[in-house]
Amino acid sequence: MKKLLIATVVSTLSATMLFAATDALAQTASGTATKSATAKAKAPAPKHRLIKRKSTKTAAAKTDPVPDGAVKWSCNEGLSFMLKGDMKRDQIVTVHWANKNYNLPRETTTTGADRFHDAATGLDLVVIPTKAMLFSDHDGGRLADECKTDEMAQQGSPAPTQSNALQKSN
Repeated sequence: MKKLLIATVVSTLSATMLFAATDALAQTASGTATKSATAKAKAPAPKHRLIKRKSTKTAAAKTDPVPDGAVKWSCNEGLSFMLKGDMKRDQIVTVHWANKNYNLPRETTTTGADRFHDAATGLDLVVIPTKAMLFSDHDGGRLADECKTDEMAQQGSPAPTQSNALQKSN
């Protein structure tokens, strides 16, 4: 059965390529292909220049500035993100990741971890006392792991989370 299926696919592809080659030879023989090839060779140059300019402008427009007062979180594999907001009290924090700013609203959890998740963009920040992790719902995996602030990395202090603030006040 598999051999029959493979033979059918190969013969279909061969026939398609044969018809395309025959078509190209017929056009070359009539001289229309030479004229159209010359016309097509001239046309892409201006379009390429315009596309190049548009992509440069589009790339510049998609780059968001790092929010003022944001704290850098350094992660494994040389990755990092910037976080603006007080996780102890704010209901929305801003994460600067991949040259874009994401406003992530707080999600309630039963584990005591601080979770900030935006369903529209799929970005998900989970912070536990020892580290932070950045997830993507769309990609289905971790974007960054073992993320820590300089203070956490150097002094071994816990993450500035709401659950840690509540434990200290008790």
